[in-house]
Amino acid sequence: MTQEKPSFFNDAKAIAKLIPKGRVCSYGMIAKYLGAAKSARMVGWAMNGIKPEENIPAHRVVNRKGLLTGKKHFNGAKTMQELLEAEGIQVIDHQIQNLEQVFWDPNIELL
Repeated sequence: MTQEKPSFFNDAKAIAKLIPKGRVCSYGMIAKYLGAAKSARMVGWAMNGIKPEENIPAHRVVNRKGLLTGKKHFNGAKTMQELLEAEGIQVIDHQIQNLEQVFWDPNIELL
């Protein structure tokens, strides 16, 4: 018998799936949208558990400062950065540049 993932994990994955190409969101903003503003770390765990066949763009979820804190969960040290750069997002020293312009806030976008 397989244990079903908590609803919060599934909800966080569903929001991550909505982040448009060329945009990023933070763990905290997803948590806030889900009504659990202090649960950014739980969103991180949800992103960490994503399987390739789920087709969820976890590379578009970064910390509140635009740092690629989830990069260690991708195959290869630069995979997350390469995926973001392929979408036109500039990354320097593991940090998104022009974060304000590429930030996607579900609290605004999904109203």
